[in-house]
Amino acid sequence: MLSQEDLKQIALKGITEKQINNQLEQFKTGFPFLKLEAAATIGHGITAPAEEERKAFEEKWNAYKAEGRKIVKFVPASGAASRMFKDMFAFISAGYDTPETDFEKKYFNNIHSFAFYEALNGVCKENNGKDIDTLIAEGNYKAVAANMLNAEGMNYGQLPKGLLLFHKYEDGARTPMEEHLVEGALYAASNKQANIHFTVSHEHIGLFKKKVEEKAGIFAARHGIEYNISFSEQKSCTDTIAANTDNTPFRNEDGSLLFRPGGHGALIENLNEIDADVIFIKNIDNVVPDRLKAETVEYKQVIAGILVSLQEKAFGYLRLLDTGSYSHEQLEDIIRFVQNDLCCRKEDIKHLEDAELVIYLRNKLNRPMRVCGVVKNVGEPGGGPFLTYNADGTVSLQILESSQIDTDNTEYMEMFRNGTHFNPVDLVCAVKDYKGNSFDLTQFVDKTTGFISSKSKNGKELKALELPGLWNGAMSNWNTVFVEVPLGTFNPVKTVNDLLRDQHQ
Repeated sequence: MLSQEDLKQIALKGITEKQINNQLEQFKTGFPFLKLEAAATIGHGITAPAEEERKAFEEKWNAYKAEGRKIVKFVPASGAASRMFKDMFAFISAGYDTPETDFEKKYFNNIHSFAFYEALNGVCKENNGKDIDTLIAEGNYKAVAANMLNAEGMNYGQLPKGLLLFHKYEDGARTPMEEHLVEGALYAASNKQANIHFTVSHEHIGLFKKKVEEKAGIFAARHGIEYNISFSEQKSCTDTIAANTDNTPFRNEDGSLLFRPGGHGALIENLNEIDADVIFIKNIDNVVPDRLKAETVEYKQVIAGILVSLQEKAFGYLRLLDTGSYSHEQLEDIIRFVQNDLCCRKEDIKHLEDAELVIYLRNKLNRPMRVCGVVKNVGEPGGGPFLTYNADGTVSLQILESSQIDTDNTEYMEMFRNGTHFNPVDLVCAVKDYKGNSFDLTQFVDKTTGFISSKSKNGKELKALELPGLWNGAMSNWNTVFVEVPLGTFNPVKTVNDLLRDQHQ
């Protein structure tokens, strides 16, 4: 099935023949659905700390930062923003010239409210010799949209979200990348240094670096810190082979194999190369202007304080187990911590001998840990917090996507539909063990949680394979804790008109 030319192509990507054969086999077999116990809710997998507790956790985090620990803010920022402008692309190619849909009307009726208005106005004058108001008055709406989207204009149809102008300020508009720099200074700086890492696509890395050169010094002076800003690209070796509908390798017109990016789960490799004690993870488009940042900063510190409190306790228990000198009562304390605080249960734990119990507890304590902020479900598409069964028979907390759930199982679908909370991708992670060594994060991935989707290339149907998602299967074997955070901390931008919401004005 694979020729010598194929094998050369595979080797150049840093992928083994065995990996390719495994991927082709996965197209045939598919991926198993997860076995669910219940959707996580307040008091049953999700904690909602009271005000006094929140203050204590913020203090805990600030004390941890004062110890000089290395903290990194990790921001997935690759990919073009083209989906943000799907409706506007449709307008440009539509058979009518004036706005007809509600989306189009909203965009043009509120065009002065966008942070990129001044920049777009300048481009319109340059390219058409007229400002936006004049073009609209003349009915030339499409020229305005084209100047926003096309390469000869602002090129927003191809730029990444991180480099679009999102928010207005008196001293000029800001991009999401700049908002993440500010956030990093406010809750993730230690030793007067903020470490921020962006994962970007190859074609945009130069633009990101240029923007950092322009802006980082301004924010560093404003917040009295230094920035250490780094970038990485999704690794070629994490691409996956595409298949025909009969599960044979899909080939390009020149006969070569077609590879596709493996999805955000590929970023576990990038995350694994970050040297840090604690890593915050947040999507590039989930930012707010300064006037609304206080709530975000408070809850970032709260979930970080919860993380380091849990880690401190886990490390203490691991050191106790290392001594070999502990009582049965102390083992019971550790069991309660694993079950109640880390939400990891094993039904037959009472049947384990002490020696077996110690092995089990050590295994559950000595692994990466994450605290995930979750928000009340308001109907946003995406994953949610669940209690699920693992391969070793334990039940633990996981973030699930709809693709991981058997849609023919009415009980599971009801759990998913009626889940009280939603995953906004608001994570803080502890990635070192109790001896100070970095975990190999690739060893904690559940490889059975990938996903197969239908795509097309040049009009020909194909099957695409996505790796276990970064906050789904890629972190399946971590210790996971869910904490309710306010809806105000979740402000994603999925369409250009989302920028008209009050949170982005």
